[in-house]
Amino acid sequence: MAAPRQARSFCRICSGYCGMILDIDGDGRLVGARGDKAHPLTRGYACIKGLQAPEAHNGPARLRHPLKRLPDGSFARIPLDAALDEIGAKLATLVDRHGPEALAAFRGTITVYSALSAQMLPDWLAAFGSRGFYSTMTIDQSAKWVTVERLGMWSAGKHSFAEADVWMWIGTNPLLSLGSAGIASNPALSLRDAKARGLKLIVIDPRHTETAQHADLFIQPRPGEDVAIAAGLINIILAERWHDAAFCAENVAGLGTLRRAVAPFTPDYVAARAGIAAADLHRAAAMFADGPRRGVAHAGTGVTMAPRSNLADHLFECLNVICGRYLRAGEPVANPGVLSPARELRAEVIGPSRGWEHSEKGRIGGHGMLFGEKMTAMLADEMLTPGPGRIRSLFVDGGNPASAVPDQRKFVAALRSLDLLVTIDPFMSTTARLSHYVLPPTTFYEHADMASPVYETSFFARPFAAYTPAIVAPPADAEVADDWLLLWEIARRAGREISFFGQPLGLVAPPTAEQLHRILLRDAPASFDMVEAHAGQPLDLPPAIVAPASADAGRFAVAPPDVVAELAAVRAEWQPTTAVVESTRYPFRLISRRLREVSNSMYHELPAIRRRVPYNAAYLHPQDLAALDLATGDRVRIISDHGEIPGIVSSDDNLRRGTVSMAHGWGGLPDDQSAYEDVGAYTGLLISTDRDLEPINAMPRQSAIPVRVEAERL
Repeated sequence: MAAPRQARSFCRICSGYCGMILDIDGDGRLVGARGDKAHPLTRGYACIKGLQAPEAHNGPARLRHPLKRLPDGSFARIPLDAALDEIGAKLATLVDRHGPEALAAFRGTITVYSALSAQMLPDWLAAFGSRGFYSTMTIDQSAKWVTVERLGMWSAGKHSFAEADVWMWIGTNPLLSLGSAGIASNPALSLRDAKARGLKLIVIDPRHTETAQHADLFIQPRPGEDVAIAAGLINIILAERWHDAAFCAENVAGLGTLRRAVAPFTPDYVAARAGIAAADLHRAAAMFADGPRRGVAHAGTGVTMAPRSNLADHLFECLNVICGRYLRAGEPVANPGVLSPARELRAEVIGPSRGWEHSEKGRIGGHGMLFGEKMTAMLADEMLTPGPGRIRSLFVDGGNPASAVPDQRKFVAALRSLDLLVTIDPFMSTTARLSHYVLPPTTFYEHADMASPVYETSFFARPFAAYTPAIVAPPADAEVADDWLLLWEIARRAGREISFFGQPLGLVAPPTAEQLHRILLRDAPASFDMVEAHAGQPLDLPPAIVAPASADAGRFAVAPPDVVAELAAVRAEWQPTTAVVESTRYPFRLISRRLREVSNSMYHELPAIRRRVPYNAAYLHPQDLAALDLATGDRVRIISDHGEIPGIVSSDDNLRRGTVSMAHGWGGLPDDQSAYEDVGAYTGLLISTDRDLEPINAMPRQSAIPVRVEAERL
């Protein structure tokens, strides 16, 4: 037996990429995990999810062998090579018979944070000629992509949290979710340091969250009124002339149109509609915009999962535009990015492209694509609707769409209709239970990996690259492989060559993780050798300097016709009499709640997690509970105009009255007989994907859902 040892690595559950110290026993087993106090960014922080690594690696819930579903619905163990052979043969036959669009892939959140996995899945799909790529992004934050496409973006980037003197968070709680721009690394210490240097913090949220408790100004609106609030803030800033007029004159198109479009959103109108004080709205505008300021407004999933999310995100980003919260020529860029291909950063607008208008349109619904992805809310219809191009096979990597995509009954029926459903997952998720094959991958510390370049400039304040070799081996009896390698093996067996990040991989010998990392970094400022040598430490690279604008620089489109039309529709839709009728039928608005212990549907199986949160309680304000003659622990039915779910209520006096707060990603399959106390309930049963969708990206209404709460009497 070897001597016990320790090793440094990093967690990949979320974009925080927390540095970890791992304890390995003499048998080579992972037996302990804790935050690395010497890590320069996360400084010892690790959440409860990351601390469960030993259980996730070694516990009984982990899948160690491939499984094949039998005709009676049960699963049997199958050797890995046999599973790959069968999958490759079936997939080749299916694509040959029905065409490449019969195949689709779904990338889950956990895959996004691994550089190799995030790149491999769409490249694998392309090897078969399919454009059916879906992910959690289009049922989560695709409004961000819509905003970039129709507003434009600043080449050099926004002000960073590290240098800000004011910051506005709307519908996000980074002290709990860890994933908000500018504060991903040890959010508590980062916020403490910022407040100590004088940062003024504005938080807008229906719940007085952990983050809101540190705010200099907290506004607690009625859920779903984000458009009115954003328009009201813009109206005040422009009326008071607090905007950066010189920046707007040089870089903005449509400012006068925007001014006229938001003029009806007066402080009094917004206050009445959103249930806030007009004076607080004015204070927020002044705190954010009056005088020289550095810092930005950032809307989280509380906004991008609510109604009118595209418009709301556009308007909150317009706050940054009209106030000029971007780096200028001659300024240093503390973190220009070290993992993505190098590019020149200029003090100019990359103009809107509105890519969804000229991209391939979906077979159902006619929605275009965003950054190479199709719209996940339409995936069920693409699987269910007969005809040429129907999706007949779905591959899921690192996700659980059966517990993530709204309108669960329809989506599960669609999954059951497939000829071939393959899930790559270390646990028997609800999606895995419906699959024809389940392939268990290696877990975090069993494979070499690098942080994804996707978030590096947003989340890290300085040049930083997290890389780790494999720290421990899989359990001795396990038949597992890296998920990217599983995909390569399936493609090889189907006779399809993958071009990874533009580099053909061949069909003879599988690539190594090092080879793939070198491909990803071939045009990046940091070479693989540099990243490997500085694993877990900041890279000693000089800051980039923002170059002047080019002659053909674009302009921000703050008020294109569709935005103006949407604003007019929002202003016209709200009348006090309408609001009374709606509140009588469905007096509450259900909002999505983040839980510290889980990431969506991940890790519900682990004992330490189950002891703390065995189900997703329905939180209400204590006065609402009293009005309903309910007490903490009582059972209820939560009913929307589409469906209903069970719940056990709990009291939360941090909530605005009239709000139900409940985590998504829970519950079993729709007709399971599992007790609510064991699995919770899936809020996606309350949501329809036949309506209540955003027009550009088919984003469903997943928060601010009108509901009523009824006691479940015995």
